[in-house]
Amino acid sequence: MTEPKNYLIDMDGVLVRGKTIIPGANEFIGRLRNVKAKFLVVTNNSRFTARDLSYNFETIGLDIPADSIFTSAMATARFVHSQRPEGKAFVIGESGLTTALHDLRYIITEHNPDYVILGETETLNQEAFTKAIRLVANGARFIATNPDASGPSEKGIVPGGGALAALIEKATGKNAFFVGKPNPLMMRTAINYLGVHSENTIMVGDRMDTDIVAGVQSGMETILVLSGITRVEDIDHFPYLPTYIMNSIADINP
Repeated sequence: MTEPKNYLIDMDGVLVRGKTIIPGANEFIGRLRNVKAKFLVVTNNSRFTARDLSYNFETIGLDIPADSIFTSAMATARFVHSQRPEGKAFVIGESGLTTALHDLRYIITEHNPDYVILGETETLNQEAFTKAIRLVANGARFIATNPDASGPSEKGIVPGGGALAALIEKATGKNAFFVGKPNPLMMRTAINYLGVHSENTIMVGDRMDTDIVAGVQSGMETILVLSGITRVEDIDHFPYLPTYIMNSIADINP
């Protein structure tokens, strides 16, 4: 019997749209469980912990446990820990990022940090950003969880990690190192977390410029679903193609 493929699955536009389940998402997760396929929800959202996201899913009727969720905050924490174990960081971000860093014994401080680490936040605190700018200008390494210029919310788009990082980059002349998609580092970290290999894994996403390119660069098959941001006519604007194109996750049979 052939082993089932493993799946890395984007969240927004694939499983959910805001606070609404995309039709067929629960059934797809059920099909994965039925064939005993390993899967991980991989998201650039750094604001929430995996447990928070799992609970948020539960409140709208989607059954995904915390250990099947991997965020850009978790990938960022693992990256800095691999570079400087139990180091120090000045952090702008929400509990998803600070928890991931604390879990790996990082110290969060403004005193001589090794890193300035920026995650997505809905609180634009000028004092914190000014502090971050001065620390980066004085030599702290600048890391950001994800490069998305904007993200969705119930009220419309909000500034993403890339837009927030641009403020610090412009002021200091130093570029951030972005860990999240489309950086293949995010995908390799997720694959290691799941304990699988790229050649047996499929990336499912709704964005050509993050999900699909990250899958292509990581040596995975890819499925583009049209339930999110990308339309069929957009695909030819990119120099790479998804392996498969589906209307939504409801059409995927593992």
